[in-house]
Amino acid sequence: MRKTIVIILVVLFHNATAQNANVLKYIDTYKDIAVSEMKRTGIPASITIAQGILETESGNSELVIKSNNHFGIKCKSTWTGETVYHNDDERGECFRKYNTAEESYRDHSNFLRNSERYAALFSLAADDYKGWAHGLKKAGYATNPRYPYILINSIEKYNLHQYTILGKTDEPVFDKGEVNNGAEKEQRITMIPQAANQNVSNKAFIKTKYKTIDAVYVPKETSLLAVATQFKISLSKLLEYNDLKKDGLLPTGQWLFLDKKLKEGEQEKVVSRAGQSLHDVAQENAIQMESLLKYNNLGNEGILAKNTMVALKPGIALQQVVPEPEAMSQKIHEVLPKEGLYAISKKYNVSVKEIKEWNNLSNDQLRVGQQLIILK
Repeated sequence: MRKTIVIILVVLFHNATAQNANVLKYIDTYKDIAVSEMKRTGIPASITIAQGILETESGNSELVIKSNNHFGIKCKSTWTGETVYHNDDERGECFRKYNTAEESYRDHSNFLRNSERYAALFSLAADDYKGWAHGLKKAGYATNPRYPYILINSIEKYNLHQYTILGKTDEPVFDKGEVNNGAEKEQRITMIPQAANQNVSNKAFIKTKYKTIDAVYVPKETSLLAVATQFKISLSKLLEYNDLKKDGLLPTGQWLFLDKKLKEGEQEKVVSRAGQSLHDVAQENAIQMESLLKYNNLGNEGILAKNTMVALKPGIALQQVVPEPEAMSQKIHEVLPKEGLYAISKKYNVSVKEIKEWNNLSNDQLRVGQQLIILK
């Protein structure tokens, strides 16, 4: 009996490992296209990849093999290209056929972007993957009632949000009407996903290029020592490269640089967000803190007043930056299930309006686990 149980467990483990490997291979193969399409149309790369994983069974479905159709898009009356027939909700349904995966991803983006049915999705923030997942189901993209939860699980398990962050490094180039169908320059990304259910200290972080510098995107509570150890650089160097003063667990997800950052930014200046520090600006723009302080005639790394113009190059005349007062403290509040802005405001004795301003929130919708800045 014990031997039978062991055999079953081995088989189950083997199947789970093989399935996970298929998912990772799919992500690594198509992540570049998803990021490129996000830059073109504004559809979050994490959502696109998660849909592809589900619709193609990680690239192994009969439909994708015979048609390169990664998103299960049916023919409809407007389709004039090649077709295949496949059993889905009904037998022998007509599906679109593509010559390449890139064509399928592009048609998927155009399908969502140009349809009034999905217009409401584009009012959501790109990093609101839960809102996008539920919005797709509400708009009728899929009939499975668990569809949004399957997408969300994939995004969180395989850290797909990192590709949305990469997609946000440049503004989307779509027009408000028709999607720009011109040729876009693809940004090649050399990252693979990390299983979010592993301990952070055991993750294998993957080096990539961020604004031309060797870097790695890490989630919150990442150990700096773990990153330094993996990439065989001293902890003191890692701290120096990232303008950090001490070791510890990072409070937020962010880029960590594995080499010296730039002395000048790609842009001349940026506008600060509520609660943003100079260090945040330095990391987001891969610029050395020493240079940032010099360009802005500052002597510390204080919190910036909202909408402060921050120079990333020398010779730019800017508004005054407000140093962080000693009496002011910054707290990070992680949103709990069923918790709203009103309850959070009462907890910290601040107003809902202040919380929205500090976090640049356009509405009252919150996500479980979302981190909010609270200034006192």
